[in-house]
Amino acid sequence: MKNVALSGESSKRNNITQFVIEKRNTIINLITYLLILLFLYTSTSKLLDFNKFINEINIQPFPNWVKPYLIYTLIPIEIIISISLIFDKTRKTGLWAALILMILFTVYSSLVLFRFFDRIPCSCGGVIENLTWTQHLFFNLFFVGISCFGIILSKKETF
Repeated sequence: MKNVALSGESSKRNNITQFVIEKRNTIINLITYLLILLFLYTSTSKLLDFNKFINEINIQPFPNWVKPYLIYTLIPIEIIISISLIFDKTRKTGLWAALILMILFTVYSSLVLFRFFDRIPCSCGGVIENLTWTQHLFFNLFFVGISCFGIILSKKETF
């Protein structure tokens, strides 16, 4: 009886694996589009109200010497990641960069949730700033997860 149950479970796994193999490029493209949308949306929102972005960075619980670097590098980094995700030659690098940036955002969200900082301002762009910190964490974890999955699928020897 156990063998029948196990073989059914194994069959389901094989079906999922086969589906992923067949749809590999489509899945990579979907992941890429979602990351491009995220980074272009947030960077554009920050650029459209740059003074607000500067003010939000300035009230972050980071040392003062870090804040100018964040102000003048975060938006270009998001745009560069988006551009790198567009082209096949740079997509894997873009996925890694997206993963690293999303991990950093996730660590920050986690520190806020665990009350590591005295104050908890958000300098996210657009509607993302309306999320609770728990929602931020899950939002970020979703993008960490799809970035990892995109990197795995991008490896030539995958499956």
